[in-house]
Amino acid sequence: MQLTGIHHLTAISAKPRENLAFYTGLLGMRLVKKTVNQDDVSAYHLFYADGKANPGTDLTFFDFPAAPELRGTNSISRTGLRVAGEKALGFWRDRLKQAGGVTGEVIEVDGRLTLPFEDGEGQRLVLVDDGGAGTASPWEKSTVPEEHQIRGLGPIMLTVHELSRTSIVLTEVMNMRHVRDYAAHGADIHVFAMGEGGPAAELHVLEQKDTPPARQGAGGVHHVAFRTPDATQYHAWTRRLNELRIPNSGEIDRFYFRSLYFREPNGILFEIATDGPGFAADEPMASLGEKLALPPFLEPRRAQIEAGLKPIE
Repeated sequence: MQLTGIHHLTAISAKPRENLAFYTGLLGMRLVKKTVNQDDVSAYHLFYADGKANPGTDLTFFDFPAAPELRGTNSISRTGLRVAGEKALGFWRDRLKQAGGVTGEVIEVDGRLTLPFEDGEGQRLVLVDDGGAGTASPWEKSTVPEEHQIRGLGPIMLTVHELSRTSIVLTEVMNMRHVRDYAAHGADIHVFAMGEGGPAAELHVLEQKDTPPARQGAGGVHHVAFRTPDATQYHAWTRRLNELRIPNSGEIDRFYFRSLYFREPNGILFEIATDGPGFAADEPMASLGEKLALPPFLEPRRAQIEAGLKPIE
C-alpha cells in the first residue's frame, strides 16, 4: 500500500481577486475549478493546475478573511512547483523580478536548481527543476510559453518542533522512505519519499526546536494532500488509521475526489485523496473553471451560495 505522490496543497488567501490574478496571470496556471469550501460555503475554493487538471498539479486556496500567518514551527513552510530546466528558471527569475515581488536567485539546493519567491500575501513558494521528467499537460491559453509552464507540485517543506514524532508517522504509518538529508537554511533537512520518489513525491522536513508554533492565516498553508490511486487503497488507508487508533475525519466524498484527514503528531493537517473522479466530473475539460461549480449535494443551495460570494473576476 503506497501513496504515489503529492495530490494537492491547500493554502489560505484573504485577497481572492489578487490571488486569481497572480496564479493565472503571472504564474500562468489554469483555474480548473472555481467552487466553494464545502465546510464553509461562504468561502471560495480555487484550484489552479496544469492544462488537464491532473492530480499532483493542484495548488488550491481557501478564501478566508484571515490575518496574515504568523510564521513558525509545526507548519507547512514552503511549497514546491516543478518546472523543466535551467532556462525555465531563468525565464521565471526575470518574469518574477519584473513583476516586483519577493524573488530570490537561482541556486542549487539538494542537487536541484531552485528559485524561491513569494506571492503578494507572503505565500512561500519555490520553483524546482525536475529535469522535464514525466509527462506534462501544458495549457494552451496560459500567459506563459509552453516550455516554461509550471508542471505540477514539487517537494513540500514541513517545519516541525520534534522530527522524531513526525518521522515515525511518515515511515511507519504512511509507508514513506527516509531517503537522504541535506544542509540548507543553516540546518539539516530530512527527505522522505513515497511511490517512485522524485520531486513530485517528496516531503522535506526541518526540525526547529526553539521556534514558537506558527499561527495559521493568510499567506500560509492549510493542509497537504497525498495521492492514493483508487477507492480500494483509499478504504485500506481508512482501515489502517482506525486500526492504529489515529484520530481522523473518516471518509469524506468531495465529489472531485475522496478525502481522509488526520494530523501528524506536531499538528500539521494531512489528507489522503483519491486520483479520481477528477475535475471534469461536472464540467467539460475545455471549459473548466469558467463558472462557479458546485457538487451535487450543494447544487440545491446555488442561489443562496452565489448571493454570499463576492465577484473575483
